[in-house]
Amino acid sequence: MKQTQNFKNHTIFLKGFHGLLSVGILGLAGGGISYLLQGDAEATYPAWLFILISLLLTVIMWYLRIFPLKAQDRAIRAEENLRHYVLAGKLLPPNLKISQIVALRFAPDDEFLPLIERTLDKNLTQKEIKKEIKNWKPDYYRV
Repeated sequence: MKQTQNFKNHTIFLKGFHGLLSVGILGLAGGGISYLLQGDAEATYPAWLFILISLLLTVIMWYLRIFPLKAQDRAIRAEENLRHYVLAGKLLPPNLKISQIVALRFAPDDEFLPLIERTLDKNLTQKEIKKEIKNWKPDYYRV
């Protein structure tokens, strides 16, 4: 059974992706820098290759994370737009940022509309919106 989701535990740390891959890339970069600092002329080429590979893997890791999140943000915007339309009879206000909409998805229906008004009035951040939610509506499908 899944743990009840709330503000304190809703983020996900994937040991293989965030931990192992990050440590591996850092180790590769550290090995390259170590080779480079040895000053051996024969070690210079592999050292730069290690450093280049670690930079490329960092970029790949970044995009592997960002691309699915962008797709999910679009889906969340559509879902929350529909929810707002059902509750208020109109689409979400256009001046809401995507980060605010993503945070608002955790608000239950009875808190949703008032929280949107507070968000617009006070220009609340994603973190502030999440902290204002009293009865957290979990989202277990976010990557």
